[in-house]
Amino acid sequence: MKIFISTGEVSGDLQGSMLIKSLYQAAAKRQIDLEIAGLGGDRMKEAGAKILADTAAIGSMGFIEAIPFVLPTIKIQKLTKKYIQQNSPDALVLIDYPASNLALASYVKQHLPQIPVVYYIAPQDWAVPMLNNAAKIAQVVDKLLAIFPAEYEYFKQKKIDAVLVGHPLLDRLEHAPDKKQARLNLGLELSDTIVTLLPASRQQEIKYLLPVMCAAAQQILQQMPEVKFLLPVSLANYRSAITSAVAEYNLPVQILDGKTLDAIASADLAIAKSGTVNLEIALLNIPQVVIYRIHPLTAWIGRRIGFKVPLMSPPNLVVNRMIVPELQQEEVTAKNITREAIKLLTNSDTQPEITAGYQEMRSLLGTVGVCDRVAAEIFKLVD
Repeated sequence: MKIFISTGEVSGDLQGSMLIKSLYQAAAKRQIDLEIAGLGGDRMKEAGAKILADTAAIGSMGFIEAIPFVLPTIKIQKLTKKYIQQNSPDALVLIDYPASNLALASYVKQHLPQIPVVYYIAPQDWAVPMLNNAAKIAQVVDKLLAIFPAEYEYFKQKKIDAVLVGHPLLDRLEHAPDKKQARLNLGLELSDTIVTLLPASRQQEIKYLLPVMCAAAQQILQQMPEVKFLLPVSLANYRSAITSAVAEYNLPVQILDGKTLDAIASADLAIAKSGTVNLEIALLNIPQVVIYRIHPLTAWIGRRIGFKVPLMSPPNLVVNRMIVPELQQEEVTAKNITREAIKLLTNSDTQPEITAGYQEMRSLLGTVGVCDRVAAEIFKLVD
């Protein structure tokens, strides 16, 4: 049996790697000889997939930001179509990465309609209906595997064959370290005040988020000189830029490679870009300040066409209300980040409220065993 998995960005590579492990385990139980190929990164490769092209660093948010990736994406799409034509997988599994994945699914439905198409971690139309992907998904996807209840309900209403599987981060964090163990792993004292910075999983975030995060760290230090900072690197390609920025701001930051869970679990507070990492922080019950901004022209275009994002971070989206502070676009200043961070670091009364919000969010994410359920759904479709 052959399965092709298509994804991009750091988070897609992570989700893909977890699914690959479950697919191989499910195949072994069924005594099926399984081959997995796909688009992804090092994590998927380590999990046992043949990687056709590395897409972990190919990802953007916004119109202007996408321009540098247009030609590489076209080249990868051409390569992928040729591979699928020549190797005809028994299933195509799409993970996130909506623009490229919907284009690939359209091609497969038109030229190789016998190949079932599964969308796992679908476009976030349920949160931002203006994205308007549902009609296209209905045309080209055979099965949608939803990770959020609101997502499942939304796509069911659009007459799309959907199954609620839960969120795969539950599997990833099942054996995550607690604060004591994480600090031991990193050589930190339990008495230390730790702030973990999580600025980037996309190239554009190095430019738009890292400098303001470093400036905020400087201001936090002025008010709380005892604070120590951790900064886990999400992709090796970004290490040089991150190291340079930290040196430019003269920050006492411990830069970590491949120790994101330890860095989060160690923290008294996380300051993070908006994205999947916010759910990891929430599931580890760490207070956080979430920030995001894009190119000003992209923001201007979005506003002109009526594009609104009242809530952006996944924890807030899941419960449909503000449980963690968010700063968007012009709000993303060192002063504002510092204000929110100091508030969370110094006011112990906020922790019970944060914990209650996180527990509500956690109750909506399902149960452990998500990747095994996804694998079972894929085999069900192929069988």
